[in-house]
Amino acid sequence: MHSNLIDGIWRNSQTALRNENPSDLDDVVGEYASGSPDDMREAVAAARAAFPAWSRTTPQQRSDILDTAGSEILARRQVLGTLLAREEGKTLPEAIGEVTRAGQIFKFFAGEALRMQGELMDSVRPGVEVLVSREAVGVVGLITPWNFPIAIPAWKTAPALAFGNTVVLKPAELVPGSAWALADILQRAGLPAGVFNLVMGSGHVLGPAMLDAGIDALSFTGSQRTGQSLAKACAVRGIKVQLEMGGKNPLVVADDADLEQAVECALNGAFYATGQRCTASSRLIVCNSIHDAFVTRLAERTAALRVGHALAVESQIGPVASEAQLANNLSHVAGGQAEGARLVYGGEHLKRTTRGYYQAPALFADCTPDMRLCREEIFGPVAAVLRAESYEHALALANDTPYGLAAGLCTRSLARATHFRRHAEAGMVMVNLPTAGVDYHVPFGGRKTSSHGPREQGRYAIEFYTTVKTAYLGS
Repeated sequence: MHSNLIDGIWRNSQTALRNENPSDLDDVVGEYASGSPDDMREAVAAARAAFPAWSRTTPQQRSDILDTAGSEILARRQVLGTLLAREEGKTLPEAIGEVTRAGQIFKFFAGEALRMQGELMDSVRPGVEVLVSREAVGVVGLITPWNFPIAIPAWKTAPALAFGNTVVLKPAELVPGSAWALADILQRAGLPAGVFNLVMGSGHVLGPAMLDAGIDALSFTGSQRTGQSLAKACAVRGIKVQLEMGGKNPLVVADDADLEQAVECALNGAFYATGQRCTASSRLIVCNSIHDAFVTRLAERTAALRVGHALAVESQIGPVASEAQLANNLSHVAGGQAEGARLVYGGEHLKRTTRGYYQAPALFADCTPDMRLCREEIFGPVAAVLRAESYEHALALANDTPYGLAAGLCTRSLARATHFRRHAEAGMVMVNLPTAGVDYHVPFGGRKTSSHGPREQGRYAIEFYTTVKTAYLGS
């Protein structure tokens, strides 16, 4: 039994989560404690008690602990990557890459802990100075998804701790192993008891308990439906909230695009990480003159992808993360065909030597903007191609979505690249690159219903994890 971490003590539970390998359902990664509402209340109380002392530690103390944690994550990236691949289904290179990013995030925020700044200015009144400073928000609740089991907990936890907050982390119940490993690393890095708490278990049980226990801020990444529900609950309670709720991201292929480059961007963005990225390119909007050649070439490349066990050297695409996600994907494939979209390749449940949730990447053509296939986030290896009459038409199609996380353009034209950057209704824009794949030192987030609240990552993370205080000093 892998225990919850509450007030510096590893605590067992009467019930457990069975962590299964989606590449091999006979492989049990481990059993992890399933926390109760009482466990969550105790964790929040521990974080509340630890906050005064932790928020007043020196920046150097916080920096040293984060740097130690980051160093261990990087040193153990092979072992931690193998764990991640087993529990989530990413291929081993992708999993090691995610672990590496988590270590780099902790290193980055070890530096940010030393770079908190304020302002000193004269008042409009004689003999008065004004000091503007930042302080920690307080107890921060973190609810993280299953698709990035260590990177997303890292990019929420590291800034929270760097700026003096205490933390309660509730990871996705599908992938508790990586979060538990992170908690173990932070515990040994020297965090005082109660500063970081881990409560694993059901989100339906623990989410409401976290809000009721009296946290000061909540950072959530997950579905739009859950995020909107949490936003309402936080508003009633006066809890500061930050939400990341997915995307239906377009990749526009202009008529002057390099065909092979565009196909590579689409292949990577739509299907790598089994399409289980909120920044995945699920809508491929292709201008007329290049459309047919693009679909033909992308179908060839898609058919050549090797789908297999996440730890197998030859695998390029791992399994879908869960039975429920596979069923959702297959439902969308069937629905797309029923709506009249043409299934160019794939979409079926695959059999391999081990029992797992394997799916052939699905490529659709002849799609229209009103199709469910083009409106709803699927969160799997399913891509829909839409034909555009012109670049202007393609841009209009790209913006025709309630989401606004990421948008991409393939073009040789600097003028079009500049125009798209300015007019794409998305928080992040990529030109001649996959829509999926972002750096850890710059802001992450979207517009419309994709995101709510301050951005995550980079220096912009300070906006959520601190509050501004204005002090007037008379002579």
